[in-house]
Amino acid sequence: MPYKEKSIEKKYYSIGEVAAQFNVATSLIRFWESEFDLIKPKKNRKGNRQFTKEDIENVKLIYHLVKERGFTLQGAKDMLKSSSNDLKDKMDMIDSLTKVKEFLVELRKNIS
Repeated sequence: MPYKEKSIEKKYYSIGEVAAQFNVATSLIRFWESEFDLIKPKKNRKGNRQFTKEDIENVKLIYHLVKERGFTLQGAKDMLKSSSNDLKDKMDMIDSLTKVKEFLVELRKNIS
């Protein structure tokens, strides 16, 4: 049986890594942290923010509403309060469909 190397998954991400994922400035992430109750990163002894996967998912929801759909901050807050679970389900579905699309495009490229 061949050895299969386990992929190491990080537990915490720095604010710089989170900002790089969304191609935004770290100051925007800090601002959203102050505006939205959903984002609550832990802080280490130095005061550096440590984001979990859940925090990153919440940043992703806020990014989608504010940057992609054009909501105001108040509109995004209202949307998150009214249908947070429904919105997460929709975002998961969009992610799944995006991955399927990427797979199909790659498949078509390989066939040609």
